[in-house]
Amino acid sequence: MARLPRITPIDVPVHIIQRGNNRQVCFVSEEDYGAYAGWLNEYSKKYKVDVHAWVMMTNHVHLLCTPRQVGSLSLMMQSLGRRYVRYFNSENQRSGTLWEGRYKSCLVQEDRYLLELYRYIELNPVRAKIIIDPADYHWSSYQVNALGKASDLCLPHPEYLALGSDPLKRGENYRILFAQHFDGKLLEEIRANTNKGLAFGNDRFKKEIETLTGRRVKAKKRGRPLGWRKEKI
Repeated sequence: MARLPRITPIDVPVHIIQRGNNRQVCFVSEEDYGAYAGWLNEYSKKYKVDVHAWVMMTNHVHLLCTPRQVGSLSLMMQSLGRRYVRYFNSENQRSGTLWEGRYKSCLVQEDRYLLELYRYIELNPVRAKIIIDPADYHWSSYQVNALGKASDLCLPHPEYLALGSDPLKRGENYRILFAQHFDGKLLEEIRANTNKGLAFGNDRFKKEIETLTGRRVKAKKRGRPLGWRKEKI
């Protein structure tokens, strides 16, 4: 059965997860992280995709992006994935696939929900117990968004810019967000929506996306539908 094309409306943010096949390692050295980041920067600009947040872990990558042209997100991920696999196989004297099939993704509502994705992505190394302070992890966007580190890759989203009238105030308010507890239910909602290709937002947002695309982007209710029992004759 042919796979349905991804739902990636222009100007709607998207959360992406790209995993190594069977959770295998896809970054071995610092040079590997640098190569991936460099090509992400190259292809995001080539295909008109704004990258707002990212984290590169040992065996997977999280991205928060906004496509600005039709089909630009898929083109970026395909080009990036293929380029990196050729590099990684050559560097490690291996062949074959590296990624776990197609990347996972979900659409993200801008109001409130978008900044939760920023936090979810940049706190990955903390949840993995690699570091305690997200500022200590080099291969994420936290140092850019929270500490003002210069980056040619990161394009701030308007929701992030609204945190303050100047870079110092934005960074301060952004760090305050990270001092708050990350709700476990919210964590599971993000993971489930991304793995199932649904949408992360309120019911109104999901309905608007379904009307726009003609595709379901919210989870089905559990259990049998109402009225499934037939009357006995």
